[in-house]
Amino acid sequence: MSTVTLGPSGTYSHRAARAVSDGEVSFRESVTSIVEAVASGAADRGVVPIENSIEGSVTETLDALAEYDVAVTQEVVTPIKHALLAQGEGFDVVASHPQALAQCREYLDEQYPGVEREAVASTAAGVERARNDPAVAAIAHPGNADETDSSENAAGEPGAGALRVLAEDVQDRTSNATRFFVIARPEARSEAGGKSTFVVYPNANYPGLLLELLEPFADRDVNLTRVESRPSGERLGDYCFHVDVEAGLYEDRTQAALDVVRDLCENGWVRELGSYDVRTVVS
Repeated sequence: MSTVTLGPSGTYSHRAARAVSDGEVSFRESVTSIVEAVASGAADRGVVPIENSIEGSVTETLDALAEYDVAVTQEVVTPIKHALLAQGEGFDVVASHPQALAQCREYLDEQYPGVEREAVASTAAGVERARNDPAVAAIAHPGNADETDSSENAAGEPGAGALRVLAEDVQDRTSNATRFFVIARPEARSEAGGKSTFVVYPNANYPGLLLELLEPFADRDVNLTRVESRPSGERLGDYCFHVDVEAGLYEDRTQAALDVVRDLCENGWVRELGSYDVRTVVS
């Protein structure tokens, strides 16, 4: 079974994908291209980041899930352990994914206030920048550093381009973790699981609309774990809502709440992405 995720090799997405994949893992350059590949049948599964405990939701993922019809089959939670990697102590630039740089903002402000920060496509891309340029350091998983025995030269010193860990656990919060969704074709959608996700597009705007959309869940004792609004792209001020709940679609209370929401969205739509269980992966 083929699985696609953000590349290149060594990203946190790759680590999450390896934990849930029983076959080949290949890479795409964007979340949207991952979701599109799964929706079109070009890949069996995709692994995409949905939310970080420090920086919040990944908006590209939210928008792609609203645009393409796919199923969410599992949630993977991965603790994020960032390290500072470089060829040596002297560097002028720190390169990493924008979220990784943001998650280490306080550390970098305190320890390297004069060093330039460069946003790149992934943490692994930052690692490659650091391998190719001794003036560049990277923020990435410590496992991306080179093994000492394979990167030493004949004198026992690190070889050219070899990265070493200058500091570990440089993230600003020890609780830093990222949620990933495992997505598949719509026919893989399940009603069984401890959590459920849907996208709601009311195609309307009036006072109290959001309250009306959320009250049916509160009235039935369904806990909302995340509510996020994103522009619909139809017109300015028009939004769709991404909702996670702690209940399965198989439960009567969930379906009763959704029946009310569907009636409220008679001019729009409600997309049930599915129910799923949560798995924690320590990488």
